[in-house]
Amino acid sequence: MLSFLVLTVAGLLAGALNAVAGGGTFLSFPALVWLGVPPLMANATATLTALPGYIGSAWAYRREFRAEGALSLGAIIGVAVAGGLAGAILLLLTPGDAFVGIVPWLLLAATVLFAVGPRLLARIKARGAGAAGPVVSGAAIFAVSVYGGYFNGGLGIMLLAVLGLIGFTNLHGMNGLKNLLSVILSVVSVITYALAGLIAWDSALVLAVATAVGGYLGAHMARRIRRTELLRAGIVAIGAIMTVLFFVL
Repeated sequence: MLSFLVLTVAGLLAGALNAVAGGGTFLSFPALVWLGVPPLMANATATLTALPGYIGSAWAYRREFRAEGALSLGAIIGVAVAGGLAGAILLLLTPGDAFVGIVPWLLLAATVLFAVGPRLLARIKARGAGAAGPVVSGAAIFAVSVYGGYFNGGLGIMLLAVLGLIGFTNLHGMNGLKNLLSVILSVVSVITYALAGLIAWDSALVLAVATAVGGYLGAHMARRIRRTELLRAGIVAIGAIMTVLFFVL
């Protein structure tokens, strides 16, 4: 019963956070580890369980999908698939003990990036749309997709930053495409993880359903929220706490 409650609450909050501002993995990944799931498997399972939430959020934003910048929507999706597959394979090649040592640094990097995200996006927008050509745009999408295939934490703000870099200016369109790319990256990664036997299926079902509900509700909330400073500060605090705990433990 305790595991069910922990997974349900973590899933609802993670799905809502992913839809509103990103950072849901700061809750779902540590929850799985706390319940005894090995870190490598917890990362794979958290990626799977984030997928329904991403799908719910992407569906809520379906009317906002459109291409901006130097790449077409199809090209962006194709590059994302290749990068996500590369990242997932890289995770499979990482020894479990090595991943345990890498996780705190990944959480730290994701937390810092999430904290400075608004300023980073403002600087990118200040440079003007269309600053990046097709080669730079493709390389940026591929790099962030490799990260997303390897580790889901902080993926949302990284996608938003990259979309701003390659010429996107409409925030709702950026949020919609961020969720769509998150779906694609998660599908590619999850198929790879499942074939390798890295999914903790007993925990995944409960967390996935809760994340889907949280993601759908969060997407509708996101379109109504005007000031998200306190929410962002709370996510940064959660990320910082989890980072410290993983370094210490």
